[in-house]
Amino acid sequence: MLTVPIRQLGESERATVERILDQDPYAGAQIAERVAAHGLNWWRSDGRIYGYGPGRRVESLCWSGAHLVPVCATPAAVAAYADLLGSEPRICSSIIGRADAVLDLWDRLGGHWGPARDVRPNQPLLVADREAPIAPDPEVRLVKPAEVDQLFPAAVSMYTEEVGVSPLLDDGGRGYKRRIADLVRAKRAYARFVGDRVVFKAELAIVTGRTTQVQGVWVDPEFRGRGLAAGAMAAVVRDALHRVAPTVSLYVNDYNTAARRVYARCGFVPNGSFATVLF
Repeated sequence: MLTVPIRQLGESERATVERILDQDPYAGAQIAERVAAHGLNWWRSDGRIYGYGPGRRVESLCWSGAHLVPVCATPAAVAAYADLLGSEPRICSSIIGRADAVLDLWDRLGGHWGPARDVRPNQPLLVADREAPIAPDPEVRLVKPAEVDQLFPAAVSMYTEEVGVSPLLDDGGRGYKRRIADLVRAKRAYARFVGDRVVFKAELAIVTGRTTQVQGVWVDPEFRGRGLAAGAMAAVVRDALHRVAPTVSLYVNDYNTAARRVYARCGFVPNGSFATVLF
């Protein structure tokens, strides 16, 4: 029996969910995009949103689907979510969000769901709300639908390097290629080409009314160390701010000092820390 008030939320409580997501628009971006597209009917969006709070008041949220994402989760809320989720088989491939909540969740769920493939306890969350103070690279542009085949090998290399497994393993990469093609069609994928070769890429993986989250930033290993990344990211930030959202956000592994220097040069400022648990 749960010792705290927790329940699954439905469409009638959408305004409450949006209020809480607005309290942390960066940690809640993934959920906010889903809610905007599908509402809160879990059978339409392949996930469920749980709320925690006394009586009918909701103080925090937790999205449970392909990813597990806590938002505005106090220690008491984390304990409640862990009580509920620990009694069920794991369905998520990762736990992502503010570091304190994610690591507390994992401490409580690890005995039920472990082991994890990787735990990244400190991923600085960075935000930019104005153009970079350095010149954008004019060669960085949106990828065209006819260029998906050129972009895809770079995307596979990035994913394998970042996540530690190849996206080609499950279905030969068909699902991942569809995701890349969807981002291209939505004008959310950027690249710099040298001939037919992609030497820089980045995507706007999440878009909400408050922010767009950049993921998949990658430079061809042969072109690293040449100062390409800073101008390329400046170009992404410039276009995203003018065309997509009022802020640009991302999170980066704390040990990736080269990337962190690039983001600092592009005007990103810290906004706390994320953590990720990968299965």
